[in-house]
Amino acid sequence: MEGMTPRASTRSDSVQGLSEFTEEEQRLLEEIGRKKAKLQEEIQHIKNEIAEVTAELETMDGVVDVPKQQDQKAKQLSTGRKRFNMDPQKGLNFLYMHGLLNEAPEDVAAFLYRGEGLSKKMIGEFLGKLKDFNLACLKEFVKLHEFANMNLVSALRQFLWRFRLPGEAQQIDRMMEAFAQHYCQHEHGGIFANPDTCYVMSFSIIMLNTSLHNVNVKTKMSIEGFISQNRGINDGGDLPEEMLRTFYEEIKKDEFKIPDDEGGSDLTHTFFNPDREGWLTKEGGKRKTWRKRWFILTENCLFYFKLPSDKEPRGIIPLENLGVRELSDTKKPHCFEIFSDASSAIKACKTDSEGKVVEGHHNVYRIQASSAEEKDEWIKCIRASISRDPFYEMLQTRKKKVTHQQEVGGP
Repeated sequence: MEGMTPRASTRSDSVQGLSEFTEEEQRLLEEIGRKKAKLQEEIQHIKNEIAEVTAELETMDGVVDVPKQQDQKAKQLSTGRKRFNMDPQKGLNFLYMHGLLNEAPEDVAAFLYRGEGLSKKMIGEFLGKLKDFNLACLKEFVKLHEFANMNLVSALRQFLWRFRLPGEAQQIDRMMEAFAQHYCQHEHGGIFANPDTCYVMSFSIIMLNTSLHNVNVKTKMSIEGFISQNRGINDGGDLPEEMLRTFYEEIKKDEFKIPDDEGGSDLTHTFFNPDREGWLTKEGGKRKTWRKRWFILTENCLFYFKLPSDKEPRGIIPLENLGVRELSDTKKPHCFEIFSDASSAIKACKTDSEGKVVEGHHNVYRIQASSAEEKDEWIKCIRASISRDPFYEMLQTRKKKVTHQQEVGGP
């Protein structure tokens, strides 16, 4: 068609090459091509950077996961310990389930031996259970203690510091039996004739510690009394007196502390929240006169004062291995008495007229309340506060056993 320029004709027929464009259009197309190439290069560069950053992030994620996993395990372990301190078996089951502890006696024993964050009371309760797995754990737990070249006092300190003895006599018996067996295997001096001797001597040491360091015991055991108490326990023979004197002096110098999760033994604190307090009339020991005293019942002890404002008690009656009962055959109404189950003198103390602390002289304590209701309430509260000292009872039982064996095997 006439009048149509070559450019218009080319546009309509499609572009065949740059020669069909004007110089200006060719420069513009070249500029666009350069910018496009540059943009593609920049895009590829950005893609490469993104790939590198992604790789770095993936690597970093792998590194960060390690402490995260460790932190999670630490939290689970803490939870397991807390559950153990409420219920030992549930705590252990939690640790088994999360793969933090193997359900094997040697592994559980090692966990308890380390004791990190664990209640020593609950460790003692678990080890004292009469179940096959618990007994196996106790055996492994005892084996973890190295008693070579240790005297009995030092071995007891190490053993009993890792847990708190449970309250039931049979549990204590099993645990101390296991200790005595293990100690005798490592005691190379051959001093103890058999584990029974070690068992009895161990309880005697614990009782000595109580006598020398318990604030409620005013009449302390003498070294002569300690030696006398342990005569004939070594399969009929006596233990070396020098060794017994060493034991006594060690305990006297360094209190044998048995762990207590609750803690606290301050006498001042004792009187802040008593189980019961009030006026009662008490019969004297040597002189059978009746005197009115202010009584405070707390911490398994019955304290009596001359006046409620007094800071120091006139007497202390530890309620261990005692009984209480109503008296109806006296001339005085509303009476009751505290008595010894062992038909022996009650281990109590009082201050004399000169202010000295002396041993009491009561086989029974006869006490009068102001009314029948008061009497019944005091009997109820005292009965609830009476404790059974398993050390005392078990020592007496084992001594009787040893004596019986000697009599049967004797001439």
